[in-house]
This record gives sequence, structure tokens and C-alpha cells, in this order.
Amino acid sequence: MPRTPRKAKGDTGEGPAGKRRSRRLLEEIARQELTALESPELENNEGAEDALPTVLPLLPIRDQVYFPHMIFPLLVGREKSVRALEEATAGNRYILLVAQKNLQAEDPEPEDIYSIGIIAEIMQVLRVPDGTVRVMLEGLERCEILHYLQTEPYFRVAVRILRTEEKKDLLIEALMRSVVAQFEQVVNASKNIQPEALINVVNTDDPGRLADVITPYLRQMRVDAQQEILETLDVKERLHRLSLVLKKEAEILDIQKSIRSRVEKEMGETQKEFLLREQLKIIQQELGERDERSSEIEEYRARIAAAGMPEAAAERANRELDRLEKMPFATPEGVVIRNYLDWLVSLPWSAATPDDIDLEKAAAMLDADHYGLEKTKERILEFLAVRRLTGTTRGPILCFVGPPGVGKTSIGRSIAAALNRKFIRVSLGGVRDEAEIRGHRRTYIGAMPGRIIQGIKQAGARNPVFMLDEIDKLGMDFRGDPSSALLEALDPEQNREFSDHYLEVPFDLSDVMFVTTANLLDPIPPALRDRMEVIPFTGYTEEDKLAIACRFLVPKQRRDHGLSEQHLNITDEALRHLIRQYTREAGVRNLEREIAAICRKIARQVVAGETGTVTVDAEDLPVFLGQPRYRYGLVEERDEIAAATGLVYTEAGGDIVTIEVSLLRGHEGRVQLTGHLGDVMKESAQTALSFIRSRAATLGVDEEFHRHLDVHVHVPAGSVPKDGPSAGITIAAAIASALTRRPVRKDVAMTGEITLRGRVLPVGGVREKVLAAHRAGIRTVLIPADNEKDLEELPDYVRRDLCFRLVQHMDEVLEIALLPSESAGALAISGPHRSERL
Repeated sequence: MPRTPRKAKGDTGEGPAGKRRSRRLLEEIARQELTALESPELENNEGAEDALPTVLPLLPIRDQVYFPHMIFPLLVGREKSVRALEEATAGNRYILLVAQKNLQAEDPEPEDIYSIGIIAEIMQVLRVPDGTVRVMLEGLERCEILHYLQTEPYFRVAVRILRTEEKKDLLIEALMRSVVAQFEQVVNASKNIQPEALINVVNTDDPGRLADVITPYLRQMRVDAQQEILETLDVKERLHRLSLVLKKEAEILDIQKSIRSRVEKEMGETQKEFLLREQLKIIQQELGERDERSSEIEEYRARIAAAGMPEAAAERANRELDRLEKMPFATPEGVVIRNYLDWLVSLPWSAATPDDIDLEKAAAMLDADHYGLEKTKERILEFLAVRRLTGTTRGPILCFVGPPGVGKTSIGRSIAAALNRKFIRVSLGGVRDEAEIRGHRRTYIGAMPGRIIQGIKQAGARNPVFMLDEIDKLGMDFRGDPSSALLEALDPEQNREFSDHYLEVPFDLSDVMFVTTANLLDPIPPALRDRMEVIPFTGYTEEDKLAIACRFLVPKQRRDHGLSEQHLNITDEALRHLIRQYTREAGVRNLEREIAAICRKIARQVVAGETGTVTVDAEDLPVFLGQPRYRYGLVEERDEIAAATGLVYTEAGGDIVTIEVSLLRGHEGRVQLTGHLGDVMKESAQTALSFIRSRAATLGVDEEFHRHLDVHVHVPAGSVPKDGPSAGITIAAAIASALTRRPVRKDVAMTGEITLRGRVLPVGGVREKVLAAHRAGIRTVLIPADNEKDLEELPDYVRRDLCFRLVQHMDEVLEIALLPSESAGALAISGPHRSERL
């Protein structure tokens, strides 16, 4: 008689005492079961079946179907089930066992329970300390639930006995022999069924009982399939269905055996996961189904074919895909290959946006977005015209060089809009790793392509306008030189086959329009500078800033702060004072910030309920912004001795600086230079001092002053690095003023390089320097005669306001810049007894 002992789901681990009790319990159950098997009462229970009750307590069973003629243990833990068991034990010891339709239902309702089950007799009940009940049962007959009499505190139902009696005939005999033979085949092929089960089956002569005996041994059957056999009352149909189940099980076992033999030839015992997946794959092939892995591979193949890759890239992608197909699913190398393939198929190998070069439209767009910058706009339009005529994208790489805030980045956006191209901006400031440009090799964890390939993917087109911002801020360390990595990308002759370390296949960058920006040209390596065409961006004049503020900045900030002209009006005079006294820059960023600060204060007043239009005039600025930060007008309030005003060019545009000189008692004639000066500027100071020494007699100075005086030259703003030769004549003028005691004119500023012979050589950045002098209120500017051509770039009103003196020699500079001595005649400083600190 078959038994299907099982461990209940709620059973948990116990301590040593609990394990001993469990062993004793199992031994007692086994003795009782053996006694029951030997009891003569079980040999003929026909009378008992006639006396079976028709009203029974119901015990729902999860994940198992029990059949008649079975003796089996059961663990009961649910409260309602325990009550039903107690009721049956206190009565006639009969209980109805029915499987649940919903296996997950903890407290099933009648609709969650099948209608056909078995009547079982309670043979032994044992309560366990954890509150559950272990019971030994014997299945008797099938029965059908007619209706539920109660559902609380336990199920109680009315049932009808379903007896299945069938006389043997040739068909039944044939079905029985077939079922027994098939079961024997399953037992021989399966490792889960003990051989003793076959003896029990062979000794069963009743056709209905034969199906009930075999079915519990098929542990792989689902609950609904077992329930279907239980509900089949016709013996022939029951044997036929069981035969189909046994045939399918035998075929599956044969396929498993074939799978093991095929896979074990190729794989070792150490690759168990791969073995299991291969088994699953072959099973799905036999069933004609597709697995997720095959779908993934097919999807990659379709995406590779649709990506429009060059032949070399497609060949590399298919080769990596073949490697992925042969790998186990969850290997780390598989993840790396998937990421690589995702990058390859997502790049726009052939996708491009059509160019729409309309010069009138481009000019209108540039004028609408940017005020001034006429020469810059003209050069950009020329560049676009050449591209339209040639029909090719090859050409020079544009490099916009100028101070911050003058519109270099925004004009790149305008170019992209004029060409109907996508715009991508990558900031290179602080980049020190070559892999940031060319990507990391795939051997590294977290490797990815460089910023150029990432930008191309982001654009979704192979021909965007690609802006490399702050190219002069590139660094270099032990990880490589990013500027060298850019050489290939920015060379029109080489970037057709740009090689990224991650992709390892060439990508065509020849259709990309590269635009770079920089504040200074000097930090850019010569090899990289040679590949670019420099377009200078000069600083805005005061009139330019006033026009930009009126047309763009004030309306923009009003709109951003939820204001209108009815709330705020800023007069032109207020904007002019704002430019002069609250900002000092080449661009307009700080000017926009100050306007935003005024708008915030007005917005607060509007929210507080104050109505009416607020007109901000020049005298109202301290109320909104505090006291002025800069003094507009003369640089110095009076003419100073040993202090000369020079003009410098920085990243922020032009500026003025006062160079100071002090003469100190000394014995070695030492020269001290302070103010964070560079080597070139230090050499200019030495040259200036040597020239003054050579002109000592002409200036009326003791020719031996260097033997008892030390010279200290200081350039203020010591935290800011300074370099370049253009301060040479300013240093010479300050030293000459200190030695001769002749003041330097407060309204004169100068720039120029000095030689030992006193010649004044040309310098750069004249336009920005002159604009800075004009902003500061200077009236006379000394520039080298060779820089006369640069004056043509100045606005007309600047040329009208300033007096330009073109000088060729240092003697001319001293004659213009130095006033007569404060005392009668030139004051000569001689002898070790005299020392002046000026």
C-alpha cells in the first residue's frame, strides 16, 4: 500500500529535545502503520464503506492531492483545520480531505476549494508542543461536496460518495498492462522513485486502485493534473489519462538522459551552472520554444544589422556577439560584452541631420542673439559661406579666444541653430587624464568611451556642432596628456578614423564641426594651436554693455523674476553707473548678476503687496546694491612719485595696475621684485633698471646710486600671477620717478616692452587695454608706435575721448609721463648717508 509522507510547509527546525521527540513520534507512527497493515479489519472494509457518513468536517489541503487506499501522515497547523480535525476525532473519526485551487490562500473560501476529494479515517493523532497536530490518515473513498453547511469555526459539508466499480475486460486489461509497463520504464529512468514501488504496483489487480496507487508516486505532477485524475470516475478514462502522463514523463526522462550525455562530453563538473542552462536550452528546443537568451542574441544581431556600421565595426560586433552566445549568462565577462555591444549599436554610424546653410538667416540669428562682435560675426559667416560652396565639412577648427562673459559659448549654439545641427558642449577645464578624451580600455572595471564618443552618442547624429569649452584649461599629469589626445580628433586629415580605446574600431569624425573656446591662447600647446583657426573675441565697451543691458539683460531678468515693465524700470544713467561703479569686467556676467539682485528686491516688494512702478535711478543703486565697489575716474587722486599706471591684459579682459617702487638703504644694490611675477616680467624689470642706470647722468641722478641703494619693485594684487614684457616702460617710469623725485602724471597710462637701448617694442591686447583705461578715466595713453594699426579696432567714441601718444623710445615716455621736480631742479640722491622710502 503506497505511502507519501511529506514535510509540512510550516515545519521549522527544532532543538535536540525536539528532534528526539520527533524521532520517537515517527517510530510510533511507523509501528501503528505496520499494525494497521497487519490488521484483518483492513482486509475487508466493505461494510465500513456502506456506513460512511454524508456530513463531514472539511480539511483543505495545500500543494498535494491524496487518493483512496493511501495511508499517510499529515501535519495540521491552521487554526480552522485543527478545529475540523478535533471535531472529527471527537466524533466518528471521519474527515473530508480536499485540495485547494489557490495554493497561496492561507484562509481559503469555498470557491478556493475543489469540489471532489476523499473521505479519510483518522488512525492516530499526536499534538506537538509548537501547537501543530500530527495525524496518521487512511484514504477510503472519493466523494463530492454537495453544499457547505457551515464555514465557521471550521468547514462542515454535505457530501455524496463516488464509488467507481468497473469489470475487467480486454481493453481494461490492456490499459493496465500498458500503465504498469510505462511505470516500470519511469522507475528505471528516474532517481526519485524507489524500486520497491514497482512491486506494490505489480501486485495491484484492481484497475481503479491501480491508477490511485501510481499517481502519488509522480511527484512532478502539478496539483491540478493530480486533481483531474482524482475527479475522473470512469476507470478506462482514468487509466488512459494516467497512460498519457506516464508517456510524457518517460519522454522527458529520455530527453534528460540525452541532454546529460550530450552536454557532459563538452563541459566538466566545475561548470554546473552552464550544464543546467544547456539542459534547459535543449529542452526548449525539443518543445519548440524560445528562451530569453536566444531572444537577446537575436535582438543584438538585428540591432547590429540596423546600425549601419562600417564593415570593420560590424565584423567586430558580430565576433563579440558570438563570444557572448557561448558564455554562461551571469559571467562578469558577459556583462562587459553586453555594455560594449550596447555602445556600438547606439552610436549614430550613419544617422546625420541635413545642413541648411542660409547666410541671411544665420546673420539674422547672430545679430538677434549677440550684440556687437562685428568682426567675429563676419568671420563666422565667411566660414559658413565656404562650407556652402564646397559642399564639404572639412575645414579649419574654429577657436574662439576672449575673456569670460563675451558670448563665446552662446555663439557656438547660434552656429548650430543656423546649420540645423545638434549642439554638444563638453567642458575640458581641469581634465588631466588622457582617457577622458580617448576612453578607457575594456580591461578596466567601469570602462567607458571618451567624452567625444559620449557626446556623439548624446547628439544622436554623426555631424553635430561639437564645442570643446575651456581648451586652455587642460592639464597634464602621470595619466597622460589630454591635449595630445585631441590632436587626432581636431586634425581634419586624421579624424576620419578616430580611434577610441574603448570602441577599438575607428569612428568617422570628419562630419563633426568642432569649435573650441579659450580665455588665453598662450597655454594651448603649439601643435594643438596649429590645427585651429583663432577668432579673437574682444571685450565689450561701456556703450556695448549699456546696449546689451537695455536690450537683453534687463528684459531677461524681469521675465525670470516674474516682473514686468509695470513693476520695474531701470534708467540708462543707473545702468551706466552700474557698469562703472559695481562691475569691472570685459563681459557682462557680473552686470547681469547685479541686475538680478535689483529684480529680487523688487520681487519681494511686489509679494509684500507694494504696488506701483519702481524706477531705479543712479542715486538709488546704494539702496539696492550697497556702496559702490569700484571708483570710476582718475586712477590716483593726485600725481604720485614712484607710482606709474600700467595697462595689462588678463583672462577677464583689460585692466589697469599701479606699479610701485621703493628705494631702501643698502650696500649691494639689490633689486627685489614682488607681486607674484613671472620670469618674463622679472627680466623686463631688470632691463628697465639697467636702462635707467645708463641714463643716470641725463636724469641728474648719481651714477653710483646702485652701490648704496636697493630697489624694490612691487605690482599690487599679489595673489594674481602676472607675466609678460608689456610692463617694461611702466616699471622704468616708476624707477625714474623714484630716483628723480619727479611725480608721474595721474591721468597717464602706458604699455610697451623696453629694450636695453630704450626702444619701445609693440605688445598685444591693445584694444582691451585701451578700453580698460577708458573705463578707469584715463585721458592719455602711451602705446608703442608700431601698435598704431590696433587703434582702428577701437570704437569712435573711445578714440574721441582719449589722447594717444605713440612712442618709439623711453626718453619720450619720461618726457610725457614725468612732471617737473617738486623742489628746484632734479633731486639727486647720493651718498650712503641718504635713504628715502617712497
